[in-house]
Amino acid sequence: MLEDLTKVRNIGIAAHIDAGKTTVTERILYYTGKNYKMGEVHEGTATMDFLVEEQERGITIQSAATTCPWDFRGETYTVNLIDTPGHVDFTIEVERSLRVLDGAIAVFDGKEGVEAQSETVWRQAERYQVPRVCFINKMDKIGADFEFSFNTIRERLAANPIAVQLPIGASETFEGIIDLVEMQAYYFDESELGAIVHQQNIPDDMKEMAELWHHDLVEKAADLDDDLTELYLEDEHSITPEQLKKALRKGTIQLKCTPVFCGSALKNIGVQRLLNGVIEYLPMPTEVPPVEGVDPKRHNERITRPHETDAPFSALVFKVVNDVHGDLTYIRIYSGQLPRGTRVLNPGNNKKENITRIFEMHAKDREPLDVAKAGQIVAVIGLKHSFTGDTLCDAQAPIILEKMDFPEPVISMSIEPHTNEDKKRLSEALTTIRREDPSFQTTYNEDTGQTIIAGMGELHLEIVKNKLLRDMKIGVKVGTPRVSYRETIVGTADNVRGKFVKQTGGRGQYGDVVVNVSQMTAGQAAEEELEMINGVVFTDSITQGVIPREYIPSVATGIRSAALSGILGGYPVVNIKVDLIDGSFHEVDSSQIAFEQAGALAFREGCTRAGLALMEPIMKVIITSPDEYFGPVSGDLASRRGQIVSSELRGNARIIHAEVPLAEMFGYTTILRGLSQGRATSTMEPAEYRLMPDRLRDEILARS
Repeated sequence: MLEDLTKVRNIGIAAHIDAGKTTVTERILYYTGKNYKMGEVHEGTATMDFLVEEQERGITIQSAATTCPWDFRGETYTVNLIDTPGHVDFTIEVERSLRVLDGAIAVFDGKEGVEAQSETVWRQAERYQVPRVCFINKMDKIGADFEFSFNTIRERLAANPIAVQLPIGASETFEGIIDLVEMQAYYFDESELGAIVHQQNIPDDMKEMAELWHHDLVEKAADLDDDLTELYLEDEHSITPEQLKKALRKGTIQLKCTPVFCGSALKNIGVQRLLNGVIEYLPMPTEVPPVEGVDPKRHNERITRPHETDAPFSALVFKVVNDVHGDLTYIRIYSGQLPRGTRVLNPGNNKKENITRIFEMHAKDREPLDVAKAGQIVAVIGLKHSFTGDTLCDAQAPIILEKMDFPEPVISMSIEPHTNEDKKRLSEALTTIRREDPSFQTTYNEDTGQTIIAGMGELHLEIVKNKLLRDMKIGVKVGTPRVSYRETIVGTADNVRGKFVKQTGGRGQYGDVVVNVSQMTAGQAAEEELEMINGVVFTDSITQGVIPREYIPSVATGIRSAALSGILGGYPVVNIKVDLIDGSFHEVDSSQIAFEQAGALAFREGCTRAGLALMEPIMKVIITSPDEYFGPVSGDLASRRGQIVSSELRGNARIIHAEVPLAEMFGYTTILRGLSQGRATSTMEPAEYRLMPDRLRDEILARS
């Protein structure tokens, strides 16, 4: 059982699609003895890619967790590892993994350096203040360039990378690595799948280059530690490798630097040294600042929990997976202990939960545990009312940990069951998928009788569709994907009255509210410390009891439900502030339902008076194309209402950064292949919502 948290590392592997994350993970599992055979992504045998869809497509779709041992300097360390997807459609998997990890390995392609999704992952890690080490992978690839990739980390990520290794050779001549801290060369025996490592002196032809990089390493390390600064000024050659490692560890944990490793996971070069780096530079659970939350009993006063086993129990739910034996709920334990059979509290909904079983996970395999402790990532069975982002804690010492932010869906499609039996099963299946994936949403359109599913991209919805048809065997007819638009207002409207009066014999209904409606973005709401829910800020300026307090929440509910159903074309209304300023009530006929209806009426009238507009999702598109096709590719982007933000020439490849409306990007990959004879590639991710031109807005509304 884990007693010593200094011997634990909770890490994730994250990167752009195809940078080699899962291959790195497979090598880690092999070298730590967790697996006795290496899985390969291209053969569909990777341990961590165990879904059928992942094996067929050769990509990671959902994050997978495992625990493995690593012997370092005669001591055994426990590495809790999460492999995350690289495709932008599954960015939620990266988001929730980084939220619960203490450190991360950012993997980069040795030829491409920092790519689009690398930047997204880096920003997510910055937001959760996760220390990182970098691994420049695929140094055996044609065109691999360590120095170029290293510089992209500094320039594009505004990071402070410090090289702790250099490759010996590149592309087909890549054969080993130089450790710049110890100033030794390491070669990996290919006949033994890289398991045997040979230490040698640095090759003569690389000594000068290694000295230059070593000097740079020492200089940057000296900036991170005051004691080292003095030694450096006196005599930099007196600084020992251990002193350098200590300074680098301190800088990494304080987010002041990022050690950079290199290798080739596919060729089995450099992975063991990377694992050593994880132990040496990434934090143990006790080195991470105590987890912060609020005390629900004391008006949400801020409190902390230390990463100790004898502190009150607290944990965060970060993933729910549907399982034949009941939902498998992944949790990160921040403090205290969790014995099997414990009853815990979900302070968010005030529900008690029973932990019937606890498992240590290895991808899809599991090992039962009797107790889990602070610092561990485990899966539990028995939770009925707790979902992603919820806190679990000791009922006697409640704490609510910071929730996660989930992105808004940008694409949707209709789905209709074939039979009544399918209809019932579809409803259950969609509820299950929504529990597993918070970035997936469903709504029911009463006018058309269609269910609308919404997600982060075409691939995301295709995976959901295949899950329903192939895995769950539900007969459904699926429509074509369509864009998730948003409605907003372009002006303001003051003193808008919404009055709901109904008299039907006996007790009637009476609700009367007056509101001011104005524009407000999420950023403005955050600055003013106002709560924005589903794009709407509701404020209450009622004085002297003109509306009783018990009816105010009903007004907010009515406004928010009206915002969800939209006004112009049934799309959600966002970026709006509604201030309740006046109203009246009836001693007998007023009710919560009446004020809900009055709120909805006032909202619709206010938005109409303020002037409504349609917003569309804009995608950040990055295209890598041979320079000779720049003309046709840029011309095609212009025809799609796209704007080229920047373009740069890298060798003979042109990297184009553009912003294009999502509505114009369906099937773009196929078109791009045709324009470039199959040689150009593209990636895209949501950027923001922008107002649509009036002409196009009218076309969309005519169709909806």
